[in-house]
Amino acid sequence: MDVRATGVFVMEKVILVTSGKGGTGKTMFSVNLGGTLANCGRRVLLIDMDLGMRNMDLYLGMENKVVFNIMDVMTGICGLNKALIKVDGFDSLYFMAASPRKGDARLTPQNMIALCGTLSKYFDHIIIDTGAGIDELVDASAAAAETAVIVTEPEIAALRDADTVAAHLRDLGIYDVCMVVNNVDMDLVKAGILMDVESIMNCTSTPVIGLIQSDRDIRISTCTGKPLERGKREDIKSNIRTIAGRLIPEG
Repeated sequence: MDVRATGVFVMEKVILVTSGKGGTGKTMFSVNLGGTLANCGRRVLLIDMDLGMRNMDLYLGMENKVVFNIMDVMTGICGLNKALIKVDGFDSLYFMAASPRKGDARLTPQNMIALCGTLSKYFDHIIIDTGAGIDELVDASAAAAETAVIVTEPEIAALRDADTVAAHLRDLGIYDVCMVVNNVDMDLVKAGILMDVESIMNCTSTPVIGLIQSDRDIRISTCTGKPLERGKREDIKSNIRTIAGRLIPEG
């Protein structure tokens, strides 16, 4: 059922970021897409919907700033303003933390539509980072989104899982679905161990809007909680900006 047919609000601003399997770099991409858009002058909100397994606060270096989370908002423990945390080093990047308890996952599609409908009045883009695979939280998050990015890796199992998720999202009513292929080790590609770009394109029906090479500085960025836009590697930042431009052409 496409719950978005209710016409509660227009969802072009909401981008779902997900993956078919864990460990593909989904949260890394969400954080850095948000940082890129914020540095382009957009007001951006990152929502961590990976309840129980959340890491977005760590990747942003904001773990000591989290007091309230999305479930506190939804259950009325706090208002929206108290759960919105401004990210250090950015003028217009905010995030909302996930609950550390998976058992708190009582969010429905209607909850997410209502929440994002309110938040869209204040932000140019809302990026929802979900858990991996297919579950009720992914479905609830998808109800509020118009666009979905599936972060995957250049191996057949990861691409198969990503295609499965893409088909599921289309069944839910998201027709603008694309892929970003992360952890591309060019040495392994040249050795024939990892798939090359042509092979990736041939084995998936989902459009690929960008590749992100394996890089030591990306790992350092996530480990230290400093998004790439705050770093010195212009080549990596340029690549993320190119992907952002393909995802949001007017950006």
